[in-house]
Amino acid sequence: MSKRKLEIDRDTADLITVINLKDHRKYLRKELADHKKGSWLHPEDVDNHARVIKALDLIINHYGG
Repeated sequence: MSKRKLEIDRDTADLITVINLKDHRKYLRKELADHKKGSWLHPEDVDNHARVIKALDLIINHYGG
């Protein structure tokens, strides 16, 4: 394995972070929407998804997304 380091500036790192967080939030929202339309989702996942979406909203806002 190479010992070289990849370095990126803070703005690029923040942008990558926001994009990933938004993608994950979108995925969780879709799962909840599908569940409301009848798709099965474990009851614990329903509650957890709702909590995680709220947390992601806070984090994304922190990064300016």
